[in-house]
Amino acid sequence: MFGRKKKTDVDEEPTSFFGDENDESVEIDEVEDDLDVAGDEFGDESEGPYDITEIDSDDPTAGRDGQRLDLGSVLVPMPTGGQLQVEMAPNGSPQAVHLVTEHGRITVAAYAAPKSPGQWREVVAELAQSLRDDNSAVSVENGPWGRELAAVTANMDLRFIGVDGPRWMVRCVVAGPSGSTAVNTPLVAIARDILRDTVVNRGSEPHPVRTPLPVVLPQVLAEQLAAAHEQQLATAQQQQVAAQQQQQSAPPAPPARPTPPPRSGESGSAMQQLGQ
Repeated sequence: MFGRKKKTDVDEEPTSFFGDENDESVEIDEVEDDLDVAGDEFGDESEGPYDITEIDSDDPTAGRDGQRLDLGSVLVPMPTGGQLQVEMAPNGSPQAVHLVTEHGRITVAAYAAPKSPGQWREVVAELAQSLRDDNSAVSVENGPWGRELAAVTANMDLRFIGVDGPRWMVRCVVAGPSGSTAVNTPLVAIARDILRDTVVNRGSEPHPVRTPLPVVLPQVLAEQLAAAHEQQLATAQQQQVAAQQQQQSAPPAPPARPTPPPRSGESGSAMQQLGQ
């Protein structure tokens, strides 16, 4: 069993990112003026996302309806029938883990933040402006935790859900085909259910605000990815060797025929005769 412990004070980060549900939209320009949207801080003590210190269990991976996937900074429940998609950084370390469903993709990530809430509303304004600059249709809607940003881009529909916690901010990005991220769609319902049972492990390491907290893959998953990577390298090497062998076994190209020298006549070469 699990539950939420009483919140304890945590020292604020020395340097200063990142929810009552309806489909009411507000104009982007009104976001900064509307500073009292209900649910910007934790409201319902019975729902997450949780801080790791709030879990009354020796096993934080034991979720509400099953096991949570431990990704280091976040522990997230797997949706029914979902699959994992790992995004790797150029240096080979895991950068993000996406939960892929039949309706679309859900990505939950945690960021360093100060103790005081309010960073998510800043991020909403920045994301909205950036998407608007890319000619995307955007709107800010009220969700279970406050502001949610919905966007229609050229390639997909998006919804950003953010929650401020003690020295962390969790952001959920919902992406799918046209119409899949609207209010009351199955994909958005799945994303909100995942957030309600997500646990954030901020750790005690100092991190600049807005820095993504590190993603750590479970050992089994890391071993599977390493094995798949080695298999890809072996396959590429085999293909390279086969191409070299094929090139070596190919018959040599016939030598180029030499160009005969111009014939010379009594009055000089053929070209000289033509020039006369």
